Amino acid sequence: MKVTINDVAKHAGVSMKTVSRVINKEPSVRKKTYDQVMQAVKELNYQPNTAARNLAGTSSFAIGLVYDNPNAYYIIDMQNGVLSRCKEEGYELVIHPCNAQQKDMQAEIATMIKRSRLAGLVLTPPLSEQQPIIDMLDELGVSYVRLLSGHNEDEEEKSKNCIYVDDFAAAYEITEHLLSLGHKHIAFVCGDEEHKSTTERLAGYKQALSDHQIAFNEDFIHKGTYSFESGVKGAKALLKDGNPKKITAILGGNDEVAAGALFAARLMNIEIPAQLSISGFEDSPFSRQTWPKLTTAHQANDVISEHAARLLFSKTRGSRNQDKDITTTFTPNMVVRESTGPAPQ
Repeated sequence: MKVTINDVAKHAGVSMKTVSRVINKEPSVRKKTYDQVMQAVKELNYQPNTAARNLAGTSSFAIGLVYDNPNAYYIIDMQNGVLSRCKEEGYELVIHPCNAQQKDMQAEIATMIKRSRLAGLVLTPPLSEQQPIIDMLDELGVSYVRLLSGHNEDEEEKSKNCIYVDDFAAAYEITEHLLSLGHKHIAFVCGDEEHKSTTERLAGYKQALSDHQIAFNEDFIHKGTYSFESGVKGAKALLKDGNPKKITAILGGNDEVAAGALFAARLMNIEIPAQLSISGFEDSPFSRQTWPKLTTAHQANDVISEHAARLLFSKTRGSRNQDKDITTTFTPNMVVRESTGPAPQ
């Protein structure tokens, strides 16, 4: 026989209404009662019927993950992180890919929210950086958490809705690593201009050069996109005609870009890292599938998105412990591999 909410109530010695309040994570339940009911749920292996909960009232038991990113590895990690928290909270996850360049993005997201009856949204870049979308969500009264490049001092009044990735600090560390190896002519192949991460990573690169008294050279910058093809194109442009600029290192906007740059260097018979050092960003599988493997900055996207979901549930459902362990700023950590080495003499 399937265990019912009435069975749980009898086992815990409370009313069915109290069990419902505990399962729905209402913040007004006393901790002793909450623990008592959850112990009964565990002992009886009670599985709440999510579909019935959705039909029974106005409360929603689903959240959405909205994204526009061509990197499949990034999206999978983001989904896994949010989904892991949804399972703990007893919620469903609605995945919604978008085209951030569409003119009617606000209307599309609003329709999705109403159709799926979402309790809230996790927004990833560049959608999380678009103010019209944020204004629309505020008007609808929909809870949301934004994943942003930066740190929580950047938008102090909005930091409670944001999880930040400190791309500036990570790019600074990678550039400093290349400088410590004796590289003075370091090129940067950028990602998409509309992503704030591109701006932050470029700014970290520039600051590291400045702090080490290395003049910034605009000719060492190639504007592109977060793609393998962009890395190939960027490296070919920077290193063409026998590398007259004497570039000895390239920092890719992400690992796909860096992998493309490494591929282009191979085609040009440039030895890595003996003649040219190359580093990436994010520590995606691309960084471990190249030869040599890429020096990069490890960005734990599944952990980052899991904390974003935690923050969203804390806002919408009144988490039992108010989620005191939520991290709101993550700094990618440098991983040194074989693609970087001392500058050639």
